Amino acid sequence: MSTAPIACRARNLSVAYRAEPVLRGVNFSVPLGSVMGIVGPNGAGKSTLIKAMLGLVTPLTGTVDFSGRPLDQVRRRIGYMPQSTSVDWDFPTTVIDLVTMGTYGELGWIRRPGKAERARAMAALEQTGIPNLAARQIGELSGGQRQRAFLARALAQAPDLYFMDEPFQGIDAKSQQAMVDVLQDLRARGKTIVMVLHHLATVRDYCDHVTLLNVSVVASGPADEAFTKENIRTAYEARDGAEAFLATAV
Repeated sequence: MSTAPIACRARNLSVAYRAEPVLRGVNFSVPLGSVMGIVGPNGAGKSTLIKAMLGLVTPLTGTVDFSGRPLDQVRRRIGYMPQSTSVDWDFPTTVIDLVTMGTYGELGWIRRPGKAERARAMAALEQTGIPNLAARQIGELSGGQRQRAFLARALAQAPDLYFMDEPFQGIDAKSQQAMVDVLQDLRARGKTIVMVLHHLATVRDYCDHVTLLNVSVVASGPADEAFTKENIRTAYEARDGAEAFLATAV
């Protein structure tokens, strides 16, 4: 059993929507400094797991801690990149304003962002490769640009732990490579990343730890131990192209 420090942990986490179980008795932990991929079929509860851990949905049972502390004590050290489909892209704001929102946690209710916060936001846009879009309205962005803008917002927050919900879904190859470069840099600096992934073929490229989820946890641990053909078949129940993937990989 690993003795590595734990960045975050869920114990017996259960969530239901209108009496329909979405997560059932989930036990899940993320080693400090790891890149944890959460994979499973549609409806497996992957996004719900992240939202429950971040207090965005209320669990029926279970507890969550971050390095042994409750969410309220560490919220500023946690960055969240939601699915782009969950965002109101018609909201009238610019890219730089969106990214600057990542600094709000340190400012409190009274202070307004100033030059230092704008500089952090611009540095984050530089890191994600879209400084030229700073003045653009968010509704004018392409899918890849939107994802890079939201990654930049998380970077501007300068957290130690990142949660990302399908960061590569529906983006172009250039944006994907730009985001992979950022993830590799975060990993090299010892940051912890938890991300929901849709494509099985990318799991080993991006992640050193994997959790296979289908309402309950099928397997969780180092990729070499958890991401096996048997566990993938169990999690996916021969659905969502898993068999086609298994025929050529793992």
